[in-house]
Formats: sequence, structure tokens, C-alpha cells
Amino acid sequence: MTEPSYLQATRTSYDTVAVDYARLLEAELGKRPLDRAMLAAFAEVVRADGAGPVADLGCGPGRVTAHLASLGLDAFGIDLSPGMIAVARRRYPDLRFDVGSMTALDLKDDLLGGVVAWYSTVHTPLEELPVVFAEFHRVLAPGGHLLIAFKAGDGGVRLEHAYGHAVDLDVYRLPVDRVAELLGRAGLTEVARLVREPGENERTPQGFLLARKPERP
Repeated sequence: MTEPSYLQATRTSYDTVAVDYARLLEAELGKRPLDRAMLAAFAEVVRADGAGPVADLGCGPGRVTAHLASLGLDAFGIDLSPGMIAVARRRYPDLRFDVGSMTALDLKDDLLGGVVAWYSTVHTPLEELPVVFAEFHRVLAPGGHLLIAFKAGDGGVRLEHAYGHAVDLDVYRLPVDRVAELLGRAGLTEVARLVREPGENERTPQGFLLARKPERP
């Protein structure tokens, strides 16, 4: 099967920027108390339900994976970019990081207690999101939790330069209701949402959805 062009462009771009991306975003979570609150709430509900393994999908250089581990979760990371995974392994040698795609995860069905997609779907065209969300549903155990962070709004922007390098990336902004609808169609039930105003170096509101895969009857 031919790989979609947006995946090729995303991989190449993040391979190019990996080292500088990690350096420039290293302190971002420390500036975002509401973001940390959503991660903390996610960690608490996963722990309450047995603390099964948690996949940070589109983990980049691993900073969110490491934060999840600091919250007591059995967290590991997966990213499309080998360059990002190489950086993550150097920075957090005690954690597991694998190369992989959210469109076809090399994970067993019903495996995970939780999935985090921290701005990792922002380069995915709207028509491809059902494929990604179906994979989230497949790998989550019944009762498992999803936290997704994304850029809220409409439309998008094309990036030709980012993190000090030439890139080839489309960044999509989506209404929170639309993302919740697509998650629902994939079988994931919304539990909570947060929309916050743009912070430093952000141009749009930021959306966060906490969802759950229903228990089996």
C-alpha cells in the first residue's frame, strides 16, 4: 500500500527539526498549568482503572511521555519520525520509544489503559482522522482513556519554515465539537473538554478532549 503523502512530508519535516524542536519546546509544559491539569486528570483516571500501559502517540522527543511517567503511568512513546525517536531515546534512556504510525499501530487489540495524542493529529487531514481514531479505539482496552490535544478553530495554515528549518507541513485547526463527533463515531465517549485561549507563541485557542472506550456489556 502506498503511504499517504502527508505522512511522508510529516516524517521528513520532523526528522529535519528534531534536535531543535526538542530544545525549543523543552520548557513548554512548565508554562501551561491548564495543560498539565489535563494530563494530571488523565493520569488519575487511568491509575484509578488499574494503570494499564499508556501510549504517547506522536511522542516527538518524549517530553510528554516522560511527564506521564512522572505521574506514575507505565508510559511509552511512538512517533512517525525516526529522528524524533532517536532524540527521545537519548534524552530518556529509561523509557521505551518506537517508530510507528498512528494510522497502523503495531499494537495488539484492547492492550492499553490509555492513549495520549498531544498535538500529534494536527497534521492529519480531516478525512484521515477516522482512520486514526479507529486505531485509538482498537488498541484501547474496554474502559481505557484517551486524551487528545489539538488546535481549535477552523481551516489551517501551511508551514514552510519552523524551528529554524525548511519544512513541508499543513497544520489543521478543527472545532472541538467536530473532533468530539469524530471520536464518537469511532466508539469513544467524551468525558470532559477544555478550550483555553492562546498562550505565549500560540495563535489560536487550544482544545483538549478526554474520552473513554466503553466497557463491554
